[in-house]
Amino acid sequence: MYIEIDPKRPKPRLISRVVDTLKNGGIIAYPTDTFYGIGCDIFNKRAIEKIYQLKRRPKTKPFSFICSDLTNISQYAQVTNYAYKTMRRLLPGPYT
Repeated sequence: MYIEIDPKRPKPRLISRVVDTLKNGGIIAYPTDTFYGIGCDIFNKRAIEKIYQLKRRPKTKPFSFICSDLTNISQYAQVTNYAYKTMRRLLPGPYT
């Protein structure tokens, strides 16, 4: 299935279809400022497994993931004050 969403006028119905795809273990492709990413629900092990297979990536090489904002990062990693201040200065931007 191909769904194109206009970032200037996103249609809620199309956003809902993408969300449903993710909730059901699907995989999506999405543009970033540097490349197209492949994404899934990071809590769905089967979806992550699908991406490892698609990319033929060794499981010893972890994926990066996108957080909605800087405060969200602390749910997944320990962030020092210095790192947080650096991220506030540099993000958003083409960093992983």
